[in-house]
Amino acid sequence: MRFEILGPARVLGEDGAPVPLGGPRVRALLALLALDAGRVVGADRLIDGLYGERPPEGVANALQSQVSRLRRALGRERVEFHPAGYLLAADPEDVDARRFTRLAAEARTALAAGDTLRAAGLLHDALALWRGAPLADVPHAEPVVAALEELRLAAVEDRVQADLELGRHREVVAELRQLTAAHPLRERPHAQLMRALYGSGRQAEALTAYERARRVLDDELGIDPGPELSATHLAVLRGDPSLWPSPGVGARRPDMVPAGDVSWTGPGGEEARAGGSSTGERPVLDGGGRLGRRGLRAQLTSFVGRAEELRQVGAYLREARLVTLVGAGGAGKTRLALEAVGRTDGDVCFVQLDPLAAGGDVAKAVLAALGVRDPLLSGPEWPNGDPAARLVAALAGRDLLLVLDNCEHVVEAAAELADALLAACPAVRVLATSREALGITGERVVPVAPLGLPRPGAADPLGSAAIRLFADRAAAVRPGFAVDEGNAAAVAGVCRALDGLPLAIELAAARLRTMSLDDLAARLDDRFRLLAKGSRTALPRHQTLRGVVAWSWDLLDEDEQRLARRMAVFAGGATPEAAERVCGVPEETLFALADKSLVEVVDGRYRMLQTIRAFCAERLAEAGEVARVRKAHAAYYLEFALTADRHVRGAEQLAWLARLDEESGDLDAAVRWAAETGHAELGLRLLAAAACYWWMRGHRLTCAELALAVLSSVPARAPEGLVEEYAMCVLVAAWVHEPDPALRARLAELRRLLPLDYLPSRVEFLTLLLPMFAGPPDSAEWARDLPTAAEGSMTPWSRALSHCGVALVEQFAGRTEEAKAGFTRALAAFRELGERWGTTLVLTGLGDLAFREGDYVAAYELAGQALETARELGAVPDMAESLCRRADAAARLGRPEEARAGYERADEVARRIASNETTARAQAGLGELATARGDLAEARARLEQGLAECPPGWYSAEDVRDRLLSDLEALGRLERGRAGRE
Repeated sequence: MRFEILGPARVLGEDGAPVPLGGPRVRALLALLALDAGRVVGADRLIDGLYGERPPEGVANALQSQVSRLRRALGRERVEFHPAGYLLAADPEDVDARRFTRLAAEARTALAAGDTLRAAGLLHDALALWRGAPLADVPHAEPVVAALEELRLAAVEDRVQADLELGRHREVVAELRQLTAAHPLRERPHAQLMRALYGSGRQAEALTAYERARRVLDDELGIDPGPELSATHLAVLRGDPSLWPSPGVGARRPDMVPAGDVSWTGPGGEEARAGGSSTGERPVLDGGGRLGRRGLRAQLTSFVGRAEELRQVGAYLREARLVTLVGAGGAGKTRLALEAVGRTDGDVCFVQLDPLAAGGDVAKAVLAALGVRDPLLSGPEWPNGDPAARLVAALAGRDLLLVLDNCEHVVEAAAELADALLAACPAVRVLATSREALGITGERVVPVAPLGLPRPGAADPLGSAAIRLFADRAAAVRPGFAVDEGNAAAVAGVCRALDGLPLAIELAAARLRTMSLDDLAARLDDRFRLLAKGSRTALPRHQTLRGVVAWSWDLLDEDEQRLARRMAVFAGGATPEAAERVCGVPEETLFALADKSLVEVVDGRYRMLQTIRAFCAERLAEAGEVARVRKAHAAYYLEFALTADRHVRGAEQLAWLARLDEESGDLDAAVRWAAETGHAELGLRLLAAAACYWWMRGHRLTCAELALAVLSSVPARAPEGLVEEYAMCVLVAAWVHEPDPALRARLAELRRLLPLDYLPSRVEFLTLLLPMFAGPPDSAEWARDLPTAAEGSMTPWSRALSHCGVALVEQFAGRTEEAKAGFTRALAAFRELGERWGTTLVLTGLGDLAFREGDYVAAYELAGQALETARELGAVPDMAESLCRRADAAARLGRPEEARAGYERADEVARRIASNETTARAQAGLGELATARGDLAEARARLEQGLAECPPGWYSAEDVRDRLLSDLEALGRLERGRAGRE
């Protein structure tokens, strides 16, 4: 197992898959143990880290409970109990924080010894282990976090130092600007920024950077710059050679030979021949008899991100002789190849294949790049009729890295040539870039994906390579631009809309020369027109975003183009089956699109980048196929939703919920299309089939809006034959919205259409929603008799739910024992079905019974069980409700701080999913706690807010409303009493 705590705590199994850990306390415990893997950690230290200076009562039992949960997740043998504490049985090298510390220390030693290349590699590996804030799950570990952050910052400075000594001045300027802005009192980054600017030919800016640093130190601390910063300033003023990289440490070599140079003349006056060739084929050599590094241009911009890909390419080039970088257009394959080559030694020839037409002669392009001239004499001894043979002869015995850039339009010819060279020239290696692999035995493929995007709400957006690239390129056209709290969300939105594609991000950042960031973000819907002007010196297809995608489109055959444009209807990607059914094209064509980087494969699903999808949507409209393909898409997802609904309340619940999660975006899109185009019956059936899934997952606001959209095209009365689907749509629309007169009229009609004894025959989930809306029957006897009378027509799930419903009626009637018996029968039935959501419902009912009887310990435990079951299911609404109920019990047990935390967490979760009933319940609990501690002003604010949020018209919310009204009445008496005393 690998343990990762440099970011949110995560454990990876031997297969690389994440191991489910459970809640935040368990993850925090893991992080604390992993810090000292292989050593005993005292219980006091663990309690301090988990609970701080004021641990709750019974904290020792709470710690044991968390240890038990961690053991269940990892295996008992992984977490050992010792008299002095607990031990995580793991090799320290399996913990990223320990591995980082070792690598950083080794790198510093290598840097001090002058082994700069090794130091740079070690530091890149060390820093790549960081995924976010260290010990992110541990609430009370500030000293340890500060120490780790200091180590990381020191490692970043060491890595920058190594890059500077390797001559990578331009590449680190943007990063150092961000570093000095974030840590203005650290002198070393200021000195490094001066070196980087000076080494980039920007002496004046280097001196300005010194002045800025000097002013900050004077203003903030009242001190002068220290020895390192002062010495760097003096060196810049003098143009000291020490600011340049030392010879032999791996800086880029200046021995590139233009293609027009003459052949090398040896000491004896005779022209030297490459590899001893007797054919007269001669690559142009340098003064040392070497080919040099041909075709490589110095880059004008810094290189951002791709640390892992660079490491992988470097490793593959050491292990294999053919490496291909594969990715979508604009993903940065060429730049990655240039950077990877810049980190290698030896002869290199970089060949741009872009100028070749389809079917062009790749061998001739390579000969030209090598500077191999046609012989002046011709005859049978000169094989100039076969460029490939001439190339083999020229490179025989040569140790050369040959880079074939942009092979996709000549992929077959490039593959044939590479195969011939690798077979005949043992010392030649090939690095290719293409939108599809060459398909040769022994080929190592490195996928070049878009740059990483920040997670929503990420604390440090500049941890994302896409954001750093945008910031760097934007600062180049708008001096002073920086990503900060005020614009980070907008920048992230732009990068996310552009899929993290480097070329698209660079084109977008360049537009800041003439427009604001907000304008740029608002106009990205028309991205192809907006991003239509790039570098004049770039290849034509890299000057505009449309050109990049059109180049890939033009390389597709007719069937591939047909599938690509039809795939645009999928909002969240598609399985091969879905793509074939909706698009009417065999799945083999889909695999071909993946090979050509038009779609990417993620966990078995094939999805398009949004930029490519937008282009293909235009082609779909041009072909006049939008309506037909959209209808096929909606029909497929109706069939899928109906199938899923039959399984989502049974033993296969988790698997089908996961499948529905994958298809959620396309379900929404299908319903939306049906609503917008007036396909009312299709929309009603889709929405009814997906309603149970939406309820369990808490997508209430989104689906309520979809339901309102569907109802806008439905007459005021239920369509014939679709009463149940219509009823479900009306109830879904009323989940979160205050009903307008039209919706109230529809709700009133439901009471007439579907009386209390109505049992759904097609939409099973109505069995739950109808009683929640209408309320229980007046007679408990009637409720008990109904399941018996309808025994033959009820499904197992409906029967289990009916036991729960009867138990609730008995509970309201005050017959506690009968209610317990009913809940017990329901619990057994749901567990026999393997249905976790129903199990949560019953555990909640039993907990309410215990609470009303004053058994708060049992109520607390049952609410905890319901919470864990809901968490396993991913049922967010039920998690929020269980948090409230557990907080109710904690308050009665005299634990107000725990109760307050529970209510606040429930309120946060419920607001995220628009569950107004639960937010009202949480506000009621917080108001009661405020009343108990005498803060009557907060109590009134909480209770009035809860009452305003409590949804009207739903019977299930009446208990919460009554509680709030009762609390407000009691609060009023207290306020009047306090006023009288004053």
